[in-house]
Amino acid sequence: MAQYTAKIIILGSGPAGYTAAIYAARAGLNPCLISGFEEGGQLTMTSMIENFPGFPLGISGVELTDKMKQQAVNVGVTIINDKINEVDLSQKPFILSSENGNCFQTESLIVATGASAKWLDYQAHKKYIGKGLSTCATCDGFFYKNKTVAVVGGGNAAAEEALYLTNFASKVILVHRRAELRAEKILQERLFKNPKIEIAWNNVVYEIFGDKQVSGVKLKNVITDEIKTVDLNGVFLAIGYKPNSEIFKKYLNLDDDGYILTKPDSSATNVEGVFACGDVKNKSFQQAVIAAGTGAQASMEAQRYLTSL
Repeated sequence: MAQYTAKIIILGSGPAGYTAAIYAARAGLNPCLISGFEEGGQLTMTSMIENFPGFPLGISGVELTDKMKQQAVNVGVTIINDKINEVDLSQKPFILSSENGNCFQTESLIVATGASAKWLDYQAHKKYIGKGLSTCATCDGFFYKNKTVAVVGGGNAAAEEALYLTNFASKVILVHRRAELRAEKILQERLFKNPKIEIAWNNVVYEIFGDKQVSGVKLKNVITDEIKTVDLNGVFLAIGYKPNSEIFKKYLNLDDDGYILTKPDSSATNVEGVFACGDVKNKSFQQAVIAAGTGAQASMEAQRYLTSL
């Protein structure tokens, strides 16, 4: 077990976390960033990002994350590959315990732990994870060359997953519970123009079936209750996210969905010295550029807090 002490600790290695760390390092605070075991978070699951300023030709999520990490290293951020599984925010300094058995102490904490993809019915379908059921087309799309797959969802993530999968699959069925998509218009236009994509409107996945691998789904029409069987080889879920805030619920105010609540126009939480940024607090605008902006805000507010001590 190792002991670490830092003026400021950032939890999370997505755009919010890296931006907060970069700002803190440039302010001379010698920040420590604890990456979590999924470095880069949801950003690494995006094949091509075309709306992050400064990259006119687009950039992959993995490449953008790598650039952020390198920039953080260059300005002196200490990055530790570990995951915090317990916190004590009842006293100063705050005490954080990790899965690797390490103990961290800090005067100021920035929570940028992001959000994780939701599953349909985890207990019912967990046997298919990695065997035809996935939440990452970028990771697994290659394995579905000339096969039929379904994407579940109706937002930007679902549209991007479906479009990406057309690079491999012979047919992509987009399953959406409503009669219209929530995705940006430019993505919708691309979906409607792509001959490989079929949209199952007003449908939900009622059941996933197969022996050792996914071999099909049963779709249920939410209006008529009609159930139909569709033979396919893979199912990709893009149905939203759950904020990674579980370990903070004893101390921080959360909304009904588990997102961390902060003060108006601020990243400050109800615990003095604790700030939240990125997707763990933002349920409406889960975009990399917004996460980065809130990361900068959290870091600047943490700097002011430390100066006031």
